[in-house]
This record gives sequence, structure tokens and C-alpha cells, in this order.
Amino acid sequence: MQIGVVYPQTELRGDPAAVRQIGRAVEDLGFDHLLAYDHVLGAVHADRARPLTGPYTERDPFHDPFVMFAHLAGITERIQFATGVLVLPQRQTALVARQAADVDLLSGGRLRLGVGIGWNHVEYEALGQGFGTRGAREEEQIELLRLLFTEPVVDFAGRFDRVDRASLVPKPARSIPIWLGGSSEAAYDRAARLADGFIFSGGAIDRTVDIWQRLRKRVLEHGRAIEDFGGEYVVRPQGAGVGELAAVIDAWREAGGTHVSLVTMGLGLTSADSHIDYLASIADALGHENRE
Repeated sequence: MQIGVVYPQTELRGDPAAVRQIGRAVEDLGFDHLLAYDHVLGAVHADRARPLTGPYTERDPFHDPFVMFAHLAGITERIQFATGVLVLPQRQTALVARQAADVDLLSGGRLRLGVGIGWNHVEYEALGQGFGTRGAREEEQIELLRLLFTEPVVDFAGRFDRVDRASLVPKPARSIPIWLGGSSEAAYDRAARLADGFIFSGGAIDRTVDIWQRLRKRVLEHGRAIEDFGGEYVVRPQGAGVGELAAVIDAWREAGGTHVSLVTMGLGLTSADSHIDYLASIADALGHENRE
């Protein structure tokens, strides 16, 4: 099972030096991947007729995952990069294909594209995309992305996108894996039909394992091989010690999970060095330090 780290964007205030420090440390400590959350804009929550329900506001910083990963690809050699998740329907599909392909090419095939539909209607409006049709658009986008990644020429006419006999050049050396994230039945159903894996963003491990097993059953019901479908559990800090964290990771491994990402946000760590020190203690306890 692969063990990675979530980039702690909300606590490093957009510091570019921290990006480099964290990226190099994740590799040096032997972790397998770096996962990044995504938002283009943060919005004020107060005094809205249509409430914003998500956790982030106008005060929370985010780096663009593709730009950050392209930068880190040049200063690392081994770690994988995962978007967890990119808010896909608020973006132009062909542009996402170009950006993802370049990150994958420039990193030597190290990108995993996790996508979701998001919650911030203000962000959608600012980017000129419809919020109410985001689930349907995501399904169409996944189909189109795979065509752009693999076909020499694409002629695609969908509900939301039209590609008139055009090509993505250069293409990635493979069809980039597309995973889904979310917490709704619609997201689980969409993943069982279309995705290469699913990213579970926290929650109690027992409940997550139960949802995971039911999702795997759905994958089989759609005639797909369960061995080709990955599952990632994002472990959020609960004040647990390293021993309890190791037990959660073991439970996920025993349930057939393929990836874990560790969150260091919410622990009162205010500098890149303090996040790295915490990750070093976890790496040491889990036996991952300096793993080749």
C-alpha cells in the first residue's frame, strides 16, 4: 500500500519556499506521493442567500495543483503527485487535458488525476461554468479526457463540450489514471462506472471501510475488475498518537485499500519545519524513512 502526504496549504500561507521544503521532505522521508487539494478562489460565506457549505473561505490559500506539481517534478525524482480532488466541472476540459498531460510528461508519468464536483457555486460562476449541471458535466469530461489522452484525433459532440477533429499533442505516454472523490451516493455510483479509483476524504475508519466494500461490490456489478480499482483514505488528525494512526492504516490495508494520505493540518503546526518534523516522526514509526 502506498502512503503519501497531503500538502498543508491552509497553514503555510502560500509560501513558495514551503512548497519546495515539503515536496523534497516527502520524497526524502520515503513517502510515496504528495496529494494536493484544489480551489481557484475562496469566497466570503457571510450574508449569502445561497449558503456556502464547504470549509474554506476567502482567507484560505491554495496553489494551483498542476503548477505546483510541475515545479516539484523538477526538484524530485520519485514521488507521485495526486490531485485530491481537482474541481473538474468548473474547468475547460481540453485545457485540463493539456495541463495534466504536461505534468505527467514532465514528471515521467507521476500524476494521478483525482477529480470531483466541488461545493463552491461562487467559484463556478467566476469561472463561467454552470453549478447545477456539474455532476453530468463531470461524467462527460471523464470520457472526453480519456479520448484526448489516447486517440490520435478526437471528434466529440457532447452536451457540454465539442471537439471538432482535433488532437492533444504531445500526449501523455499513458492514459492518466482518473480517480473520483466525494461523499454522496451519486459520487460512488459514478466512480463504480467510470473511475480508476476513489479518494475518501476522512471520516471514521469503520464507516469508510463499510462504504469502500460496498463501492467495490458496485465495481464488480458493472463487470469491472476489482484489482484495477484503487482506494485512498485521507487520514485526518484526531489527536491520535502514532500508534493509533498505524492501526488505522493497517485497517485500511486489510480492507483492500491501496493508498493512504496523511493530513498534518489541524495540529497547530505553523511552519514548514514543524510539519516536516511531524512527518519525520510518522515515517520513523511506520518504518518508511529513507525507503527507496
